[in-house]
Amino acid sequence: MKRLTLGLMAHVDSGKTTLAEALLYRTGEIRKLGRVDRGDAWLDTEAIEKSRGITIFAHQAQFQAGETQFTLLDTPGHVDFSAETERIMQVLDCAVLVISGTDGVQSHTRTLWRLLERYGIPVILFVNKMDLSDRTETALIQELQGRLSASCVQFDSSREALCENAATCSEALMNAYLDGAEITDDMLAEAVMRREIFPCCFGSARTLDGIGRLLEILDAYTAEPQHPAEFGARVFKISVDAKGSRLTYLKICGGTLHNRDELTYTGADRQPHTEKVTGIRFYSGAKFVPADAAEAGAVCAVTGLTAAYAGMGLGITPDAEDAMLTPVMRYQVLLPEDIDAPAALAQLRQLEAEDPQLHVTWEAQSRSIYVQLMGAVQLEVLSQQVADRFGYAIRFDSGIVTYRETIREAVEGIGHYEPLRHYAEVHLILTPLPPGSGLQFDTRCSEDLLDRNWQRLILTHLQEKTHIGALTGSPITDMKITLASGKAHIKHTEGGDFRQATYRAVRQGLRSAESVLLEPYYSFTLELPADAVGRAMTDITQRAGSFQPPEIFGEHAVITGSAPVATMNDYAAEVLSYTKGRGSLTLSVSGYLPCHNAEEIIAQIGYDADSDLENSADSVFCAHGAGFLVGWQEVPMYMHLPAELPHRYDFEEAVEAPAEHVRRGPMPDASDEELMAIYERTYGRIARDERKAMRRNKTAESLDSSHVKVPDAPKTEYLLVDGYNIIFAWDSLKALAADSLDHARELLMHLLMNYQGYKQCEVILVFDAYKCKGHGEETEQHGNITVVYTREAETADSYIERVSKKLIRGNRVRVATSDALEQLIILGNGAMRISAREFELEMRAVEAEIRQQINRTGQ
Repeated sequence: MKRLTLGLMAHVDSGKTTLAEALLYRTGEIRKLGRVDRGDAWLDTEAIEKSRGITIFAHQAQFQAGETQFTLLDTPGHVDFSAETERIMQVLDCAVLVISGTDGVQSHTRTLWRLLERYGIPVILFVNKMDLSDRTETALIQELQGRLSASCVQFDSSREALCENAATCSEALMNAYLDGAEITDDMLAEAVMRREIFPCCFGSARTLDGIGRLLEILDAYTAEPQHPAEFGARVFKISVDAKGSRLTYLKICGGTLHNRDELTYTGADRQPHTEKVTGIRFYSGAKFVPADAAEAGAVCAVTGLTAAYAGMGLGITPDAEDAMLTPVMRYQVLLPEDIDAPAALAQLRQLEAEDPQLHVTWEAQSRSIYVQLMGAVQLEVLSQQVADRFGYAIRFDSGIVTYRETIREAVEGIGHYEPLRHYAEVHLILTPLPPGSGLQFDTRCSEDLLDRNWQRLILTHLQEKTHIGALTGSPITDMKITLASGKAHIKHTEGGDFRQATYRAVRQGLRSAESVLLEPYYSFTLELPADAVGRAMTDITQRAGSFQPPEIFGEHAVITGSAPVATMNDYAAEVLSYTKGRGSLTLSVSGYLPCHNAEEIIAQIGYDADSDLENSADSVFCAHGAGFLVGWQEVPMYMHLPAELPHRYDFEEAVEAPAEHVRRGPMPDASDEELMAIYERTYGRIARDERKAMRRNKTAESLDSSHVKVPDAPKTEYLLVDGYNIIFAWDSLKALAADSLDHARELLMHLLMNYQGYKQCEVILVFDAYKCKGHGEETEQHGNITVVYTREAETADSYIERVSKKLIRGNRVRVATSDALEQLIILGNGAMRISAREFELEMRAVEAEIRQQINRTGQ
């Protein structure tokens, strides 16, 4: 006997739950037909479902049709609960999509169709409510073929017509048909399971018309998938029973699960868990039958798993893909004054385990709780759930739209994490994908470069976190992140090092890329009187929407199109107002597209990526035994592995201005005490007795001053200037460099020549040629100053460190730079440091004195 998991899904009010009742009644599973309007439907077991007359939670039942045992999963039809429907799709073998014969294909029907296509689920279509419809089967089939798929084939027709129509949709069937061979039920079943044809039948669930033919199609034209012998299962739902026990619903994808089996998995808390299955239950409606084992293909609920989550894979089954349907509105939960916020947060976390798309978040600074929801109906249901489960009433604010971000072109992200005795470097390629693709992760890194275990760890870190964009701090989407290369240290690398490097690489890539702000869009169907079409078209245009040409049916018209969620949320009430109750608006989330008013939203949100220390794009490198931070713009100049994609530093103009990227940007000046403290942490404490330092030196006091040897005066005073650091630290030079770096260099040389003429010191101006291929060190005399261009692979600070060490003996050496690490090294060498800001003030003072002398001379 075949064993299949069958899903029922439809646009709301298409008669889906009534069809479920009819299937169970015709197969003898229930003795009485339940009705949604009476609140006695077999599968609507929750009180909130009975009171509202809609399916809110997925429920299961068992029935047998012919030689096939079906596990029926009835899913919600309302768009607000479509996330639950999508989760169920991940465990289905086939599905029945219910179409209302009176309404035809509606907006949410198309959304469900796209989801079924995404998950590769074979579909049988049942056109319901034919007893109430004034449309013919031929007209409805044409609509299904035009709006869903040309492969929709009517199966409740003659055998000859069925085979002829099916042959036009499948190459294998066409070959058999043209060869005059018989097209068997098995051949048709294979085509159905390959999604080459979609059987359609007509009837009325309320009157049981057509139910027998639907059961025949389900039995004859479906096939059981192959299951591996090794155990595997997927979690698709979490709930609690009447006694408060946590239930984990599973689809057994391979092998057999026994009661008391021990399962090892990584839970929702990202911690490893090893737990025993303490019970196995097979549910049908609100009732269940306990069992000792569940075989491959079975759907069951188990107890004993405390940290499992919907979408999790067990055994050989991988975790499910990210959901395509996500809530588009974010609401703050407003609690009663006597309810403790952390306690309420814990309770809402329980509901989040049952519905992961709630996305419960806690903002510690404001002590506020936020949830993400699909719409107003889900708001009301959540409020009632909290009242029923926890005994208090909650309210919500007006809500805001949830935005997403993506990138326009491929970019390389680099992350390096190397504090002392740690090491990891990661290079990622971030590539934009078509809308609706979500996030995808892959690796193309050679195992000769980075061990497979490290690569798996990096991919785990990529998937474990919600990465946010650089424009508004919204989650990223529609992007493929590929591990291109990476590097570990044989001794110093730990697992946490790659977490840091991976996060920083993603962030650095996003900061380097051209980001695009996305907003959610609705697909809508607007039905209204024909005389109101002009008003509707104007409204939609003003709301940044687009639409197809209106379809006019006598005195009524239908407009279909798409528009931003932010502009359409309140439009349904407006439609009722200007049509005097004769119009209706149906909305269905279609996905994310570029934001129609991105600049306004970015300014309104006011996200500052530089201030977001929890999502830093900077990297940590190590030099002289200590780690130092490198800004995200300059990371490519310090990276240890070659770049995978061209960077702006590789272009010809970058050769003229290497120091803009080589130099670490201006940092706040550190005091001598701070630098000494850093120096001692790096190279060790200087041995000295604090008490002796405060005592008077009696020996020195007893000596005559004539016997005290005064050190010789310095022979020469040298000033070493880090050229590019000064250029990009002084506003006047930086502005000039934006137009012409040559002019900025010439002006700095001119200023230093005047400075040298007044101060009579030896001035050495250093420019680095770090990225100039094959460049050797060059020294030239420019007037009364010396200008040095370093050799390839040598930075200006390296040259200054080397030269200052030689010049310090018997001379006075000062170095002008705002590079914090360079200042530290200078202090260690015994030279004096002067920051770029201090040097600018000194330069202005010198110029003022020169002008005064010239003025005095002129008088």
